[in-house]
Amino acid sequence: MPDRDADPLIVAISSRTLFDMEDSHALFEREGIDAYAAFQRDHEDDVLRPGIAFPLVRKLLALNHGAQAEAPRVEVILISRNSADSGLRIFNSIAHHGLSIKRAAFSNGAPPFPYIRPFGADLFLSANAEDVGAALAAGVAAATLLPATPPSRLAPHLSPDQLRIAFDGDAVIFDDEGERVSREGGLAAFTEHERSHAGEPLSGGPFRGFLDALHRLQAAFPVGQDAPIRTALVTARSIPAHERVIRTLREWNIRLDEALFLGGRSKGPFLEAFGADIFFDDSEHNIRSARDHVAAGHVPHGVANR
Repeated sequence: MPDRDADPLIVAISSRTLFDMEDSHALFEREGIDAYAAFQRDHEDDVLRPGIAFPLVRKLLALNHGAQAEAPRVEVILISRNSADSGLRIFNSIAHHGLSIKRAAFSNGAPPFPYIRPFGADLFLSANAEDVGAALAAGVAAATLLPATPPSRLAPHLSPDQLRIAFDGDAVIFDDEGERVSREGGLAAFTEHERSHAGEPLSGGPFRGFLDALHRLQAAFPVGQDAPIRTALVTARSIPAHERVIRTLREWNIRLDEALFLGGRSKGPFLEAFGADIFFDDSEHNIRSARDHVAAGHVPHGVANR
């Protein structure tokens, strides 16, 4: 019998990140909700093209292969500002693409974030920065994904089916203590602070809970390069600021498969080499660099976003 008490990884996602809806969104911005709703009804049988998060969602749902339907390893939930009526095109597109998405909330223009916590979401992805900020304030890991064509580059040595997720450290996995010290005292002060506190675990940041849930999901599969999930820490930290990070992850009993300490180098090329399906960072500068290479989610948290 399936384990009905097992907690699946739950990812809530907006319709604008799952599908390419920029033309109709531009119509909404230009002519209002009535014109938008009429357009969606007139085109409800026209299949929407994949959006920036579509490849990620497909790989997440593929992790349910071999699991019983009553106990999925992953659930993806649609959270949308559409009405159910104008959202029929979205449902039709989900069915056309064969995505096993069974739960949804359509808020008809109202902020949809209040429904994220009742669904038990571990992560929320949206193109609406206001909704993302509200979700973070409610204690849910969340990131803003700017709509774009999903990057298609993949290094030949990487498996096209393996899910690869990359995280920045400070103000994402960890709190923003290091960034605050750096801003107040500069790089030398940050280096000395991390050296003198190397034995003290960092506090968790907004993605600590999601990382825990992802780690539990990884535990359902064999360890190794052929595992269906691979994770990476991609941080601007350099030696000797690495030690506190390593000791913190050890204290949390969290496994990250790869760790890149870049010492300020641009992250985009390294993320492309890793083959990230998505990368999370609190710095808009780093997100702009990463978006040329991979799907990148801005986490508006910490001192860099105040």
